[in-house]
Amino acid sequence: MEKRWVYSQEASAEVVERLSESLKISPTLASILCQRGICTFEEAKHFFRPSLSDLHDPFLMKGMDKAVDRLNKALHKSEKILVYGDYDVDGTTSVALMYGFLRNYTHQIDFYIPDRYKEGYGVSQQGIDWAAENNFKLIISLDCGIKSADKVASAKEKGIDFIICDHHLPDDDVPQAVAVLDPKQVDCPYPYKELSGCGVGFKLAQAFCIQNDIDQEEAFKMLDLLVVSIAADIVPITGENRILAHFGLRHLNGPQPMRPGLEALKELAAINYEMDITSIVFGFAPRINAAGRMGDAKNSVRMLLAQTKDEAFKMAAIINESNKERRTKDSNITKEALQMIEEDDFLRSANSTVLFKETWHKGVIGIVASRCIEKYYRPTIILTQSNGVASGSARSVHGFNVHDAIESCADLLDQFGGHMYAAGLTLPVENVQAFRERFEEIVASTITAEQKIPQIQIDGKIELKQITRNFYNIIRQMEPFGPGNMGPVFESECVYDTGSVRIVGDTHLKLRLTQDGFHTIDAIGFGLSDYYKAISKGIPFNVCYTVEENIYRGVISLQLRIKDIRVK
Repeated sequence: MEKRWVYSQEASAEVVERLSESLKISPTLASILCQRGICTFEEAKHFFRPSLSDLHDPFLMKGMDKAVDRLNKALHKSEKILVYGDYDVDGTTSVALMYGFLRNYTHQIDFYIPDRYKEGYGVSQQGIDWAAENNFKLIISLDCGIKSADKVASAKEKGIDFIICDHHLPDDDVPQAVAVLDPKQVDCPYPYKELSGCGVGFKLAQAFCIQNDIDQEEAFKMLDLLVVSIAADIVPITGENRILAHFGLRHLNGPQPMRPGLEALKELAAINYEMDITSIVFGFAPRINAAGRMGDAKNSVRMLLAQTKDEAFKMAAIINESNKERRTKDSNITKEALQMIEEDDFLRSANSTVLFKETWHKGVIGIVASRCIEKYYRPTIILTQSNGVASGSARSVHGFNVHDAIESCADLLDQFGGHMYAAGLTLPVENVQAFRERFEEIVASTITAEQKIPQIQIDGKIELKQITRNFYNIIRQMEPFGPGNMGPVFESECVYDTGSVRIVGDTHLKLRLTQDGFHTIDAIGFGLSDYYKAISKGIPFNVCYTVEENIYRGVISLQLRIKDIRVK
């Protein structure tokens, strides 16, 4: 698939030179820091040396004082507290964090995760009723609740108070809870707006420690769960999130024993190296998510809260089986979906993809939508039948607002919600064809030619001889990488293979590159075997890549992970 190379805006030469001299690093690396908003020595100091002392005061968050007061009241009166969370990774880690923290101070506590299919997303009436039947007086909702004004009102009628910890955009109708903690409230002065749901819950735990003269280390012990949430929920790894992720990863990779549940996940995912954001995203997140997609999300919480290795591995084995089932259904439905596109002349040339099959498993349709975008790069909606209606997940491409496009079809829908790049919707089955046609019309009239081509953001052009161990070590200090702080991508021009190019694993390229005939470096290009013929002829080409370490038979060396190739 053709890719568009987009170059990051260069910073002022004067600013780059000043930063380069003050940090004693190359102008290339100084430029990359400036692109990330780090333009002074002091800013670089905080960036390269994250500190928990740089975390914001949790009481800056609107409602925090009320939340802590209500929590203290519940603990002092031995009221029953219900920790309520969503069924995805952010929700389950949030529940595990809050429940695990509060069980040190009360035994009158339980947790609740709604059934994905019977109750749906967010606070459910079934959950409220269950809490009332079991005499809970306080519900702490995490990663949900900001859009549940009616449910919070229902709970109040039943004598149950709510503390909401959420990070989604509020509606105009903010729930009348005892406290609403959400930095995205328009009148919330909290300086950092991009916390995950679990991050908001952590700030409540931190505030509780401060108010009650408890060592904040009791809250910091939960950072291993928080970094899993940050990685899986794809929130920006900037500002406070970057500090929290840094120390969460240090917890996961440190000398102290790992939480039994995460240790079990690490073993099942065969992660035998230092963990980073990527290993959480691909190793931990799918397994934690699979419990809610294929069965009972409470199993994820039970695993994360397990206090013994035996208990943790027992729950992890159940979750791993759910993940195997998820992968099978994901693979089978993706094949069906791609075949439907390939066999339909209209769908092949369309500007969007809308597919419906009543038997597809609802738990994986979002994943299938993302898989389809990998092959056909355009806004995609995958629909299945659930509870008598068509229910779907939408995914989008860079720069295109799929939520707005869906909103333009609102008269055909029962309900919808989401954001620019991902959304959910339900509609009558008989409206599917009309929706498909309308959605295609809207996308065709609003999407640009550039938005239909996947882009690669390139941070700078360098020569291969610049890639030294010291150069790589400075890049490593820019971690953790993720949205808002992606691993630097470089371009090198007029490189060629030294004669070792070969195809590995059917579709991948293994090369040894040089520019000047003297400095050489190994490279791997996944899915780039189509370039083998041209490269094997010694034709020079441009390449964009990230720099990484490769460990082979105990030998550590630098290599390039090629993202794309342009033959001259």
